[in-house]
Amino acid sequence: MTATKIKTRRLGTHGLQSSAIGLGCMGMSEFYGPSNEQQSIATIHRALELGVTMLDTADMYGPFKNEELVGRAIKGKRDQVVLATKFGNVRDPNDPTKRRINGRPEYVRQACEGSLKRLGVDTIDLYYQHRVDKNTPIEDTVGAMADLVREGKVRYIGLSEASIATIRRAHKVHPISAVQTEYSLWTRDPEDGLLDALRMLGIGFVAYSPLGRGFLTGQIKRPEDLAADDFRRHNPRFQGENFQKNLELVERVEEIAKEQNCTPAQLALAWVLAQGDDIVPIPGTRHPERVEENVGALKIVLSENDLRRIDLAAPKGVAAGERYAESGMETVNL
Repeated sequence: MTATKIKTRRLGTHGLQSSAIGLGCMGMSEFYGPSNEQQSIATIHRALELGVTMLDTADMYGPFKNEELVGRAIKGKRDQVVLATKFGNVRDPNDPTKRRINGRPEYVRQACEGSLKRLGVDTIDLYYQHRVDKNTPIEDTVGAMADLVREGKVRYIGLSEASIATIRRAHKVHPISAVQTEYSLWTRDPEDGLLDALRMLGIGFVAYSPLGRGFLTGQIKRPEDLAADDFRRHNPRFQGENFQKNLELVERVEEIAKEQNCTPAQLALAWVLAQGDDIVPIPGTRHPERVEENVGALKIVLSENDLRRIDLAAPKGVAAGERYAESGMETVNL
């Protein structure tokens, strides 16, 4: 089946292009409760049919299983995919809950070779450092990533959850095409200078968790709606009073979505898309029908008045609770 054509966006000024909405694949392997590989592969195939090109994975998802799954799903379809993966979050094989960050040059190469093999490809389109290693100069890490570009193993490089200062230092070593961090109606931290800095440098922005880890869809009404092993049960925004306060935010989003004749998820994605044509959100899902719903957000045009109303309903800093537990927050914006 021929893929549908949907809007594309340019990420950075060095040639990387992607569908305006991508697909986050993390939850297909773990973190969000039980999953079904057959259904997950069907979800990836449906995304490609709809014209979604950006598939986002990482070696730590699974660990390793997610890259293998994506590799199986794209076999014979490589030319339809902008393949993004990440390295740097290293999990203990004996206890996957324990992790460390490694940005050493020799590890960069080792990690890339492993990802290429699991994905079944010769080249990774967009290779990110998943988290900044504060014990390794960013110049050394990016220097090793640049070597991979010169060797044809990677086309473009990116950073995830890096500070503006780190991004500027990295960009001097080799052009950074994209920076990925969390951005949504309940996580608006990138508006504190990051988006402006990226635009000045000619770097694109990839927004992960644009649906607030599913909360903004309106499908989660109580903590018990989450599977027992769902990592969101340990996320501050899904706990206690924070959960109840955040439900109020979702109710306001639902109200505006009704007026727009769309779902809350579509409204939340349309808002992210409206923040700049250099932004590509990558909502994650394991269900083909949710991909269809998410792609439908591209048809929603929000007026200036609509955006003002949404801004009043979900003002900056409105979400209750940090976006990660304390240990997670220590690894972002470095």
